[in-house]
Amino acid sequence: MQVDVLNSKGGKTGRSVELPDDIFNMEPNDHCIYLAVKQYLAAQRQGTHKTKTRADVHGSSKKLHKQKGTGGSRKGNIRNPLYKGGGTINGPLPHGYAFKLNRKVKDLAKISALVYKARQNRIVIVEDLKMETPKTKDFSAILNTLRGDNWKSMIVLPEYDTNVYLSARNLSDNKTVVLSDMNTYDLTNAQVVIFTETAAKMFTEEAAEETAA
Repeated sequence: MQVDVLNSKGGKTGRSVELPDDIFNMEPNDHCIYLAVKQYLAAQRQGTHKTKTRADVHGSSKKLHKQKGTGGSRKGNIRNPLYKGGGTINGPLPHGYAFKLNRKVKDLAKISALVYKARQNRIVIVEDLKMETPKTKDFSAILNTLRGDNWKSMIVLPEYDTNVYLSARNLSDNKTVVLSDMNTYDLTNAQVVIFTETAAKMFTEEAAEETAA
């Protein structure tokens, strides 16, 4: 599958990048995508929710009245969950929601998400971006020539570039990541995935090596 390399103005450069057919012609695995997105979102949860048990609330620990002979029900102390202001029974406590996912499952999920983007012609390859100084206005103009109006995009760089990152970080409809940090959630959340030429070549080489292994 050949994808033309565009310049920053959206014109063809005459170069192209070959996306491996044995990868991009595969049948995407929806369940792997679901698991990868679920893992990403679960890891974002803080898990700081907490209710007070009877050990945490204020109140005397003295028994309210003797056990027998009053004609009333048995009672413990005022912190009993049955009383107003008492502790909560089986309430939520702080804990993490993150869970492990095998590397092969995560890799398959990323490939599957990219296969869907390729089928929709939503993968764009642009020549390597160079910003002399951070300039959000100039960067936004480049983006608008490479994607549809009001479309969410994700730019994949081969390595961290300070000027590109600073130019893009204030754009709420775009996410800029390096190739090693690309994840399934960002791929599915973006409507257009924009690879720089070097990042696209690195990705295809890595994907081909993994497939061969």
